[in-house]
Amino acid sequence: MARLTIGDEQIERFRAGVRGDVIRPVDAAYDDARAVWNGMIDKYPGLIVRCRGAADVIRAVEFARQNDLRVAVRGGGHNVAGTAVCDDGLVIDLSEMTGVRVDPDERTAWVQGGATWADVDHETQAFGLATPGGVVSDTGVAGLTLGGGLGHLRCRYGLSCDNLVSVELVTATGEFLTASEDENPDLFWGLRGGGGNFGVVTGFEFDLHPVGPDVATCLVFYSGDRLAEVLRAYREFVLEAPDEISTLVFAGELPDEELFPAERVHEGKFAIMGCYAGPASEGERVLAPLREFADPIADFSGTMPYTDFQRVLDEDYPEGMRYYWKSLYLDGLSESAIDRIAYWAETAPSPLSTVDVWQLGGAIADVGVEESSFAGRHAPFLLGVEANWEDPETDAANVEWVRDCLTDMQQFSDGSVYLNFPGMLEDNDELMETTFGPAYERLVALKDEYDPTNRFSLNQNIKPT
Repeated sequence: MARLTIGDEQIERFRAGVRGDVIRPVDAAYDDARAVWNGMIDKYPGLIVRCRGAADVIRAVEFARQNDLRVAVRGGGHNVAGTAVCDDGLVIDLSEMTGVRVDPDERTAWVQGGATWADVDHETQAFGLATPGGVVSDTGVAGLTLGGGLGHLRCRYGLSCDNLVSVELVTATGEFLTASEDENPDLFWGLRGGGGNFGVVTGFEFDLHPVGPDVATCLVFYSGDRLAEVLRAYREFVLEAPDEISTLVFAGELPDEELFPAERVHEGKFAIMGCYAGPASEGERVLAPLREFADPIADFSGTMPYTDFQRVLDEDYPEGMRYYWKSLYLDGLSESAIDRIAYWAETAPSPLSTVDVWQLGGAIADVGVEESSFAGRHAPFLLGVEANWEDPETDAANVEWVRDCLTDMQQFSDGSVYLNFPGMLEDNDELMETTFGPAYERLVALKDEYDPTNRFSLNQNIKPT
């Protein structure tokens, strides 16, 4: 049970000063309110405030500061690392702040801090527009964007954070600020890749691009024993692929009884998934080679609504399942790296787990390393290692598999990682320095300025001096 040494009268004054619900451990809504998407996370905050606007966020931050409370910030709640909730402290929950406002003439969208990418896509696609945003629709906009943002449009239009026009946030002192190229530009630099270190983001403004409503897509499944062979062909394909193509490969057992014949359900498999950010007829032609690397087990490629493609993976990541993910930027797909990827895909203790290879480059690499704090523009590929399982009794085996895989694959990397696939809050001081490189000291200086007491520490933390 949570411990909170604040009197009832003080809590009631706080409750009276906000429009949103203030939820205590004794309230009926508490257990639902403290639950997050990752079933591994079981934490007991002292208070949860479901904010309805920036004023509630300001009041919540002030209350935390006055009472020296640990703070967790919940956006969309699709939070693999478990940082959206904490023991004993205050959860600032933005999940009711889901508004999206589109300006089709300016091709921009203003998005509240608790929205998901499904909320954004629903509004922007009414005008045939989109901004890069994840590969699972119920992912939160805030967490994904602040950590970079890899989505199905990344090679053509960059990361989610590359498409930011401005950001509204509440700092550790309760000050409401706007950050953009013209206003607080250093802070704007840090927010694009530096995570939730500098405040609670209440609103984002994004550039939009013509996308859809229909897009050419690829989703083709091959037998796992062809993985090494196909990865070699895939490596050559992406070297020459136009920026309109963004693809990823995921390998594991993939035991879907609805997709595969009974005799293939529990065999090793892998899929190539991607879409073409351009005319659908042209895209089908350009994507075609991905479907011909070997004899497919199943092929669901074709033209479909962009919003449908954004939801293809949703059912594979249900709320409440257990998740432990890590990542590593790869310097290429050498013969040895391909062989090790195939090995780790075969040895996963859970049939639901995958080893993933994300194609990078294109518009991601076109942004100068000094233009944002995001680290990873140098890499041609990202390795994602996803342990996904249901039985708590197998927690240790699944976590160990991920860590062992990452340790082995370090030989093909400079050691930097994508901070949206971080594992849990392990000791990460050295990891942050390795990942951000020369930008790390600049991020520390921003932390010193905007959060010198590390009020916002539940993240991929950059510690103030």
